[in-house]
Amino acid sequence: MNFFEHQDRARRNTGLLVFYYILAVILILVAVYGVIIGVFVYTSQPEAGGSVTPDALWNPEVFVLVVGITGLIILSGTVYKVLQMRAGGKVVAQMLGGREIEPGAADPLERKVLNVVEEIAIASGTPVPSVFILDQEDSINAFAAGFSQGDAVVAVTRGCATQLTRDELQGVIAHEFSHILNGDMRLNLRLMGVLHGILVLALVGYWTMRVSMRSGRSSRGKKGNAAGLIALVGLLVMIVGYIGVFFAKLIKSAVSRQREFLADASAVQFTRNPSGIGGALKKIAGYATGSRIKSDNAEQASHLFFCNGLRSSFLGLMATHPPIEERIKRVDPSLFAEMIERPAAVAGPGLAGETSAAVAGQGAAMSFSGDAVMASVGTPNSEHLAYATALIKSLPAAVQEAARDAVGAQAVTYALLLNRSDSAVCERQRAVVREKCSMPVVKAMDRLEQDVGTLGKQHRLVVADMSLPALRKLTESEYRAFEIVLLQLTEADSTIDLFEYTLQRMLRRHLSRALRLSKRSTSGGGIDAFKDSVSVLLSCLAYWGQPKADAAQAAFNQGAVLLPLHQPIEITPRESCGLAGLDAALKDVDAAPAGVKQSVLNSCVATVVADRQVTVEEAEMLRAIADAMDCPIPPLIPGGPVSRN
Repeated sequence: MNFFEHQDRARRNTGLLVFYYILAVILILVAVYGVIIGVFVYTSQPEAGGSVTPDALWNPEVFVLVVGITGLIILSGTVYKVLQMRAGGKVVAQMLGGREIEPGAADPLERKVLNVVEEIAIASGTPVPSVFILDQEDSINAFAAGFSQGDAVVAVTRGCATQLTRDELQGVIAHEFSHILNGDMRLNLRLMGVLHGILVLALVGYWTMRVSMRSGRSSRGKKGNAAGLIALVGLLVMIVGYIGVFFAKLIKSAVSRQREFLADASAVQFTRNPSGIGGALKKIAGYATGSRIKSDNAEQASHLFFCNGLRSSFLGLMATHPPIEERIKRVDPSLFAEMIERPAAVAGPGLAGETSAAVAGQGAAMSFSGDAVMASVGTPNSEHLAYATALIKSLPAAVQEAARDAVGAQAVTYALLLNRSDSAVCERQRAVVREKCSMPVVKAMDRLEQDVGTLGKQHRLVVADMSLPALRKLTESEYRAFEIVLLQLTEADSTIDLFEYTLQRMLRRHLSRALRLSKRSTSGGGIDAFKDSVSVLLSCLAYWGQPKADAAQAAFNQGAVLLPLHQPIEITPRESCGLAGLDAALKDVDAAPAGVKQSVLNSCVATVVADRQVTVEEAEMLRAIADAMDCPIPPLIPGGPVSRN
């Protein structure tokens, strides 16, 4: 399946989850009613062995009362957990005892983890996520959590950081990024909400039973008997609740297992190193603490982990992960054939195993195949990883360090926007920074300006991506000020070029969502419902890529012909293709279903590559458009697999 098919599958699984949830709730409501009415009928029989009539088993008033109270308990538990999860993956990491690793961390172990996550994020075309470490967990495990690529976090246990080599860690992180790219995370968080709602019922039954038993021991006569009956009802309700949890776990396990095989395969494709993820799995199999998570909340998040984080269950029926031996066999049969021994701790957190690749030239036009670009969406490979790693390594050390610090990230972003070809405009931009920004930011930009000025065009979005984790540390008021400075810097010369638009749009989109100042909307309908927005989008791309009217029309036609529309669209006049219209169009298509997004992105790619030449600015813009639709395009590598015709 391609990226879009994975997204559709995730949505179908979400719909299936809702169906099973409703079915489970109905069965639980009926069971609870049966328990209560059964106790009522039993205690109201004057003689043992008395017959029970059907009418005695049906009491509309009791049924309505039971359904109302039980339904409210389940729904409240579900809504509470879903609302708790709204902040994204960070909540899950903190719930499990995770500590966020500062983007500029100097600790070698933490730096190793951050570097691997950073490289894989840039190689896959996704925002660099925040990274957490579970300090109290000595086992080897990891997870990714979030509702979208923008609020995703990656977390690793302390054992994962200390016991794995860099190649093995890279395999584990690549596995987790597969869950990010395939849309598994949203389903995983919804599973947590569903299970919590049903579990609350079991907890209510448990506490009802305990309180009633204590009350019964201190009472005599009728009060004691009533307390005993309430305790019995509590016990039966608890049993019903845990039966619901049992079947919900079965659903969770069935959904999770196949996705783990897929994520393992994706990690091998991404790193082209089966011994990386295979070696990590082998160490888990032989390590004393394995992958078990000690946190009391591990049960709730069991389906998120890289490997089973709980005790082995009866016959593996409730396991959320396939047997580790089977995973090793599929990933690397040669490793499976070896005897699994308990591994020694890795000696030191060295950064061995880094790949290298030739970094592209400064801004030359590139030739690309539209089909190959579309095939790369959400499916990065080892060439992308090597290219991203080489780009990061080729950055000046001062720029890398600054991008990982909240003050430095602001400064390096501003420095990227300085117009060095026009000294008057550049001086106006510096004046904006001096007037609007704090002294540490001003000094940092002055210090970084020369290094940033030497960067090639292909480095610019890499630096912006690296800055995201640090920029997420901004408060709402700091972000508002940052946004104003961005806008004034881009408007200093009265024009906004492709890079300026791309940079500020991507930063605004991800940071506003991180601060929950904006949220993603969804809408249904086919491609025809979005044709006006698609027309604006293709027209803007055609005009920006082709200054001549006839060439722009030809590029537009090449993209428009691929759209499965009932009525053809026409190119929008050049004067109507402003940034406001483009922003509105991107917001509209972002709400579209996955199938519509695939058609739109396919048409955008065809428009950009119509002349078979793509500038760095056009490649950046294409990635920004894909990013606006949560369709990550890996870096376009000159001379790489994606560029072959």
